[in-house]
Amino acid sequence: MQLADVQTMYRALRKEADKVLVGLEEPFELLVIALLTGGHVLLEGVPGTAKTLMAKTLAHLVQAKFTRVQFTPDLMPSDILGTSVFDVTSGKFYLKKGPVFTQLLLADEINRAPAKTQSALLEAMEERQVSLEGERYALDAPFMVAATQNPVEYEGTYPLPEAQLDRFLFKVLIPYSSQDIEIEVLRRYHHGFDAHDLATAGLQALLPPQAIAEARQLITQVVVEEGILNYIARIAAASRQSPDIVLGASTRAATHVLLASKTYAALQGRNYVTPDDVKFVTPPVYRHRLLLKPEAEIEGLDADAVIRRLLGQVEVPR
Repeated sequence: MQLADVQTMYRALRKEADKVLVGLEEPFELLVIALLTGGHVLLEGVPGTAKTLMAKTLAHLVQAKFTRVQFTPDLMPSDILGTSVFDVTSGKFYLKKGPVFTQLLLADEINRAPAKTQSALLEAMEERQVSLEGERYALDAPFMVAATQNPVEYEGTYPLPEAQLDRFLFKVLIPYSSQDIEIEVLRRYHHGFDAHDLATAGLQALLPPQAIAEARQLITQVVVEEGILNYIARIAAASRQSPDIVLGASTRAATHVLLASKTYAALQGRNYVTPDDVKFVTPPVYRHRLLLKPEAEIEGLDADAVIRRLLGQVEVPR
């Protein structure tokens, strides 16, 4: 596989996903970028906007093991990680692995679980391993968490702490579909589409897991000039100095922008990063990390509006 093959691979994934997904081109592209970058994604949208379907589709296309966990207020860390169980026959304890031992984990409504359960995912997300009973267990590669949350219903929820939000590469917003897209969705269901049975939609598994590892290695070859590195750093610095922001972007956020920009450039068929690549990935990387001042929110600004203002203030390298 060559670097140019990464774009071909992505186009094949996109074409195949269109058999199932309608009007989700950019969210699906960001999911693929996250997978190839080795990051995790927070999907935010009201129920019924195909967040689960999109994650299942990606897992099917790359032949990754998919597990879905519904987060609830009574969910315990052991329900995710697993626990030691005593085997009467052998007289020994053995590990009963939890759903985190997968490749694509969908943490549905992650903000409904208490902080202790949410934090159980931190080690898995950051280190790709789980520590149980003094032992460390590596997770299968590629490992990715796609967490969802409802932006409207906050009753009975536990907001994600900043430390965990910072572990997500992207926060992807899933809006309502336009009328034309919704009509196309209705037309597909009218003709027998079943979101629970992707095989009947003709969805083919395209890539083995090792292809993801090869693509990740090739993406490291994408060239980033010094001017682009300075541009990324200046955007991060501007977020920390902005009068609209209490908490700016972390160094991890800047590195995530860099890595995601390299992946996005590869998907566009280039072996170098441009300022436009940086501009494309900065909003989904930043929007869940910035803490706005109350005055900015009173003005009607949201994170995306502040990010657009930041990008407009920082000089673009030539």
